[in-house]
Amino acid sequence: MTEQIITAVDKEELRTLIAVTLDVDVAEVTDEAHFVEDLGVDSLMALEITVNLEKKYQVRIDESEVAGVTTLESTYALLGELLRKAAG
Repeated sequence: MTEQIITAVDKEELRTLIAVTLDVDVAEVTDEAHFVEDLGVDSLMALEITVNLEKKYQVRIDESEVAGVTTLESTYALLGELLRKAAG
């Protein structure tokens, strides 16, 4: 069985993954909703989001990159960048 390499991120799929991870309604995860201030994300939740993203998209997210991921939009941008690098 070959692994499928994901080269694009579907924003609605990403929104759903984050909402499910945080156990919030998908509508609450707007493009600009701040994870900490608006959605109450703590360090453990941030780690859980990171692990789920790494599993789903087969990327490695460095700790330094996690700090800049504060909204769905910034997460989407980071994943796009990581996937472009991986596709190389």
